[in-house]
Amino acid sequence: MDQPARKVLIADDEPDIREFLQYNLSAEGYEVFTAKDGDETLEKAKRIQPDLIVLDVMMPKKSGVEVCQLLRSQSAFKDTIIVMLTALNDDGSHIKGLENGADDYIGKPISPKVLVSRINALFRRLSKPKAGVLSIDSISIDPEQYLVAVEGKEISLAKKEFELLYLLAHRPGRVFLRNEILNQVWGNEVIVGDRTIDVHIRKIRQKLGVDCITTVKGVGYKFEL
Repeated sequence: MDQPARKVLIADDEPDIREFLQYNLSAEGYEVFTAKDGDETLEKAKRIQPDLIVLDVMMPKKSGVEVCQLLRSQSAFKDTIIVMLTALNDDGSHIKGLENGADDYIGKPISPKVLVSRINALFRRLSKPKAGVLSIDSISIDPEQYLVAVEGKEISLAKKEFELLYLLAHRPGRVFLRNEILNQVWGNEVIVGDRTIDVHIRKIRQKLGVDCITTVKGVGYKFEL
């Protein structure tokens, strides 16, 4: 039996962009829905339960960053892939979205090939088989359920934060180069900057409250307690 089509929700206040994205993603086999502002995005997300949401940063009523933050605060959207869509050139808009739980961002103007390639890559990584539970001193990391616990207390991490922590923790003491981290967590098909890693590392440290990730200056990061 064929698998049901993945559901994608496109949120953008420009009708031409919504139609353009819907056409290209529908041609790729996705079931595509659209929303024109932040409030409609939240309403449709709850009703449709999409597998992936593309959020324009600058939307009326609620910005894409606000919507992302609200969605990530609900357990129903913990594993939903969220991609920010932005025409802004400054790194601040990208970082703010990542800090609030976005998995990736795509810049405008949008290339259909880049859009489809990035979304396909995100879904492929979501479908990869996961290894077993890691237990390191007071930290437990369960890749099957995307759960992290410190001294038995569950900690909520965004998906990319979890994947980065798991990468480092499954080889304690090993230094992972920055390019290696980018390739293994975000993939070769997803273009993100070095600061993306720094943002995620900072959020992981804040949430865990445990000194377990060491910066190796000019090289990368390693997991050690």
